Amino acid sequence: MLQFETWKKAVVIFLVITGIIYALPNLFSQNGEKAGTAFLPGQTINLGLDLQGGSHLLLQTDLNAVIAERMVGISENLRLALREEKIRFRSLKAGKDEVTFSLRDDIIDTGKQSQLDTILRDLGRDFDTQRSGQNITIRLNEAGLQNLANQTVEQSIEIIRRRLDPDGTKEPVIQRQGKDRILVQLPGVDDPERIKRLIGRTARLTFQLVDMRSTAQEARSSGRVPPGSVLLESADEGGGEYIVEKRVMVSGELLENASAGFDQNSRPAVNFQLNAEGARRFGRVTGENIGRPFAIVLDNKVVSAPVIQSQIFGSGQITGNFNVAETNELALVLRAGALPAPLIVLEERSVGPGLGADSIAAGEIAALVGLALVIIYMVMSYGLFGVFADIALMVNVVLILGALSALQATLTLPGIAGIVLTMGMAVDANVLVFERIREELRGGRRVAQAIEAGYSRALSTIIDSNLTTLFAALFLFVFGSGPVKGFAVTLSLGIVTSMFTALMVTRLLIVLWVNAKRPKQLEL
Repeated sequence: MLQFETWKKAVVIFLVITGIIYALPNLFSQNGEKAGTAFLPGQTINLGLDLQGGSHLLLQTDLNAVIAERMVGISENLRLALREEKIRFRSLKAGKDEVTFSLRDDIIDTGKQSQLDTILRDLGRDFDTQRSGQNITIRLNEAGLQNLANQTVEQSIEIIRRRLDPDGTKEPVIQRQGKDRILVQLPGVDDPERIKRLIGRTARLTFQLVDMRSTAQEARSSGRVPPGSVLLESADEGGGEYIVEKRVMVSGELLENASAGFDQNSRPAVNFQLNAEGARRFGRVTGENIGRPFAIVLDNKVVSAPVIQSQIFGSGQITGNFNVAETNELALVLRAGALPAPLIVLEERSVGPGLGADSIAAGEIAALVGLALVIIYMVMSYGLFGVFADIALMVNVVLILGALSALQATLTLPGIAGIVLTMGMAVDANVLVFERIREELRGGRRVAQAIEAGYSRALSTIIDSNLTTLFAALFLFVFGSGPVKGFAVTLSLGIVTSMFTALMVTRLLIVLWVNAKRPKQLEL
């Protein structure tokens, strides 16, 4: 009789039971949450923006601000390099998209030509240098602008993802659009304003020394700030202004962790820890500048400027006019990292859950109608074997739901379409096998031999047809975006589970029936 090894039976039963366990929470869920099934390992399927509503944001990175900041950094590096090589210069300043300065002496007469060429060459291939007499202008070239834009957008996407995922949003859609735009879709978000605050905050943390050569009042009255320094406002209202050196001694990139807490006066504060490199720099700076104010600058505003009392390594505390909620948000954005550029909200839309309810209802109707038609057709065409195929089809649907729950994939309306399409495709393999069995029976083979030959000879055709569809689904996933990926995910899972149920589950049911009944003839 037909053989179906014990280990294969165990694998089939184990996978089916596992799929049922992971799919069960979806049957008892309320508003996407488990209800009475906390003991089960699975979670409910994440619903996309089109099914449960949420927020849709289109953001634009302020590349002009990034370019201007890059120019400031280049100007400060040039200032240090020129002084180190003792090349006399004047009027070194950073504009919106360029750095300009003039040489005080003839560079050839002073014998500093090679040193100047080395300094300008070290800027990299992203910069073009123009020289007119003693005046030198440095700008980003086209390749440099493109590289900076790509780097800024990609880094912004990563930072946004890190800020939103710990906040409890499920599978946010964060995609690049065009040169400098980012699409953010947040399914099920009930506080979009807070999300906008998290996304919109640059959270650039730096530690810079306070310039003691002049006071803020003197700089404001004279309109002049000492070279290499900048006038910054206090983060507290009425807190005054500070003159701080432009040179960043320690940056927030060296931050290892940040958490909300309280200071010694029980006021909300943010505790931070630096990594090894940050601790080394922090210790060196504080050790060399004891008695000097050290400004903590957040988004170009001075949060506080405590006087360095002793050498400090590795950790510190940010205090200010914060409440508990603000310290929690600040700790979150600091842990996620600073955005490389400010983000401008170009478009904001809220999608109500009513549309999602209609979509789910329509999808359920389509799925049930399609399932019913397939079941009726299989029973009418193949009788008892059609019933076995229908049982396998039901198992297939359960496995798809279980896989979506286990992977925590986001289900969208196109994803539902993929599941409905899979139901029709799921019986294709069974149809191929059953038709081959019919041919073998017409050829005079016995029941067991016909079934064995039907499965073995139809196997290559089944694998070829499903692999071509699977490759198409994979390409959709790799090159598609948004809803297209949702369709590709459910279609891919459906192809894999349909092959499993057709080749293993249906065959197991047929083998058990044949071995139990031992039929002499088969009506198929």
